[in-house]
Amino acid sequence: MAERRTYSVAELGPRYKWIALSNTTLGMLIATINSSIVLIALPDIFKGIGINPLEPSNTSYLLWMIMGFLVVTAVLVVSFGRLGDMYGRARMYNLGFAVFTFSSIMLAITWFDGDAAALWLIGWRIVQGVGGAFLMANSSAILADAFPSNQRGLALGMNGVAAIAGSFLGLVIGGVLAPIDWNLIFLVSVPIGVIGTVWAYLKLHDTGIRKHARMDWWGNITFAVGLIAVLVGITYGIQPYGSSPTGWGSPMVLSCLIGGIAVLIAFIVIETKVDNPLFRLSLFRIRAFSWGNLANLTASLGRGGLQFILIIWLQGIWLPQHGYTFEQTPLWAGIYMLPMTVGFLVAAPTSGILSDRIGSRMLASTGLVLTAITFLLLILLPVNFNYWAFAAILLINGIGMGMFSSPNRAEVMNSLPADARGSGAGMMTTFQNAAMVLSIGFFFSLIIAGLSNNLPAAMSAGLTAHGVQPGPADQIAHLPAVAVLFAAFLGYNPIQQLLGGQLATLPPDQASFLTGRSFFPNLISGPFQDGLAVAFGFAIVVCLIGAVASLLTKSKKAVASESVGEELAAVAGESGGGPSELVAPSSER
Repeated sequence: MAERRTYSVAELGPRYKWIALSNTTLGMLIATINSSIVLIALPDIFKGIGINPLEPSNTSYLLWMIMGFLVVTAVLVVSFGRLGDMYGRARMYNLGFAVFTFSSIMLAITWFDGDAAALWLIGWRIVQGVGGAFLMANSSAILADAFPSNQRGLALGMNGVAAIAGSFLGLVIGGVLAPIDWNLIFLVSVPIGVIGTVWAYLKLHDTGIRKHARMDWWGNITFAVGLIAVLVGITYGIQPYGSSPTGWGSPMVLSCLIGGIAVLIAFIVIETKVDNPLFRLSLFRIRAFSWGNLANLTASLGRGGLQFILIIWLQGIWLPQHGYTFEQTPLWAGIYMLPMTVGFLVAAPTSGILSDRIGSRMLASTGLVLTAITFLLLILLPVNFNYWAFAAILLINGIGMGMFSSPNRAEVMNSLPADARGSGAGMMTTFQNAAMVLSIGFFFSLIIAGLSNNLPAAMSAGLTAHGVQPGPADQIAHLPAVAVLFAAFLGYNPIQQLLGGQLATLPPDQASFLTGRSFFPNLISGPFQDGLAVAFGFAIVVCLIGAVASLLTKSKKAVASESVGEELAAVAGESGGGPSELVAPSSER
């Protein structure tokens, strides 16, 4: 690829920043739509390729279809942000659009069946995650370069709206397209990807400071190995092991977690020894960067598993109880969760604009306190709730997340020296994505624990009461709780599959009742609520920790005081200074 010159923002003119905002917003939107579109479409995908996802041997396929994209983006965004710092953020971003588009084509043209098809889809989802990592790592840095500091809150807020709104829009789009043809959920990204790739190549230019340096290979290798090991351990910790409902005691899981943490410790030691580290640990001397990232990490821990829990709640319990067939529940779960998206769409850009005028700390902190209150309200809400109460809580939750997201991102990006924005944005995204994977594993484990403690007795008694013989009823009741959880998550009624030939021996009215819309949802309501209270209690604690961290981001010298002229000069590489916290520490200059 030929070297493309670096421009100053002044050379590109006042319209350039809006070109950068519109293209990066499109990139973030399509990347995050694809991170969630698979969740709703999984039943149709597995039916299409001829695999039963509820069989224990196929659980790993299910998990990697859900988690693979997130794991890859979590691992790679720092490296790709660093590549953007070194070789040009627009160039790396454009490469990400191209990789993302090509992988979407390969996913859409899947021609295999069975295990081969599942492996093909997982492999190309991982490649799609590579493209998404390029987009995520460099979009915030491109915007921070293009916009003056007094408008970055608006720009990053709009970009954040696309990032989180896309994850909810993906649920609705997947629910609409997958029943028609599951291939469409990947094909829909192709025309947008082609337009975005060509547009980015023609219109986006590098405006930031490039810092050519040798790649920190040891840092890249140890970081990737350590983080992958930890995230794989979390992923398999959800699955049953022996007689245990979860795999946290498995030697493989423990080896991944302990070994991964040991390698990450080695990574930190390496980063203090090399001249051009992947993870610029000295950035943590910047108060706003350190506390802002802690707030981002805890917020992601709190809300990362929320989407999954709400899908289980709606698809497995509430929607069947209110007359929806299990085949209809994936689409309607996405629709009924729209109030959260609406709240976020309203609050994120508004808080971004306000943060440019009044500062970020109080907005971000208030947003997380509001989010914590909504988790408390969800605990108090009956499992068979009134929808308008549920919708109001989701709306407020979206507003709280929006109030936090834009000011927090603006605070962190404003605190960074111009030549570290790519790696700094990558570090921030890594914390966020890794925390989301950790949150999903933690939330799932708590729900599984709740089901494992209470569900076997309730299921055995319920099946026996409706004509199933005690022996088969007890055997079915002690199947892994993860199968029941995934059935609810995918919109399946597992009772028909679990009973199998037993159905033919039952009176027709009893067989109809057991496989209908009320028996399974009512059966899991109590155990599910027990796990729900613990999971959301954890979310409340971490959100409040994040709220305190947001209050501590105040810098000694306010970055917002930087003038537009100083910003343009710094971006063009013509300034030798600026506010103290925008200057790279002496060891890095």
